[in-house]
Amino acid sequence: MKKLKKFFRYDNIGYFFVLPAVIYMLFFVGYPIVSNFILSFQDVTVKTLSSPNKPFAGIENYQTLFQDEVLRTSIINTLLFTVLCLVFQFMIGFLLALFFNRRFSFAKPVRGLLMMPWMIPITVTALIFKFMFSSNVGIINQALMGIGLISAPIDWLTQPATAMIALIISNVWIGIPFNMILISTGLTTIPTELYESAGIDGANKLQTFWKITVPMLKPTIGSVLILGFIYTFKVFDLVFVMTGGGPVNSTQMLSTYSYKLSFNMFKYSQGAAAANVLFVILFIVSLIYLKFAYSEEDL
Repeated sequence: MKKLKKFFRYDNIGYFFVLPAVIYMLFFVGYPIVSNFILSFQDVTVKTLSSPNKPFAGIENYQTLFQDEVLRTSIINTLLFTVLCLVFQFMIGFLLALFFNRRFSFAKPVRGLLMMPWMIPITVTALIFKFMFSSNVGIINQALMGIGLISAPIDWLTQPATAMIALIISNVWIGIPFNMILISTGLTTIPTELYESAGIDGANKLQTFWKITVPMLKPTIGSVLILGFIYTFKVFDLVFVMTGGGPVNSTQMLSTYSYKLSFNMFKYSQGAAAANVLFVILFIVSLIYLKFAYSEEDL
């Protein structure tokens, strides 16, 4: 009891408030990560899944995985998909944030409506875009044929050259509101006195944008990009519903390839190894971001 009283005497009661969150994270995040890591070093298939003593495979799963051409294709596809989505959704989101930061009628209601793509479940969005990109009844082909850009319907989701384009367009549509709202929040933190002082000194719109807006938004931009990278890099449901990683692995991502190895080919250990590759890449990116964030705070 004395130790307990001494503990509360130093205002340590806050630890009890965060304890439920810590337990939740350990159970629902920590345990799956550790379990998946152990699974990747075992030889678990349909035959050995229910066995109490699963055979140890060491790094054999990783060796087999990195010799697989599909893994290299998945990594390239994931990086390409992530980078292109980030570029377009950030640029469009930034422009929309600047536009809605201006004071005019119906700015707030319209900005609220533009948040709808982010609020709709991704599975529903994927089904909508899958229908829109269908070759026969899709509105995309009908619109392009209506304005004369194409003469015949395009098989968007069944051709390797166009399937990735359809996925990028769909994911950009989802990610634009996320970028817009975070950058809009960052814009509200910039003091208006800075713009007034710049106007008195004779600075034009472009100069105030590059000398005031962009430097003041650096922390926000960094957060938006790193969060966007993490959300986009681990994409699964959008790709799984629209293309399933096809055609001919042209849209195969690390997440969908891990799923394919585990639940289609029943190579659970190799699927766990592929998931760990995804985890390690995102972990390294997060560490790099934290390093830059802390270095900026020290300046």
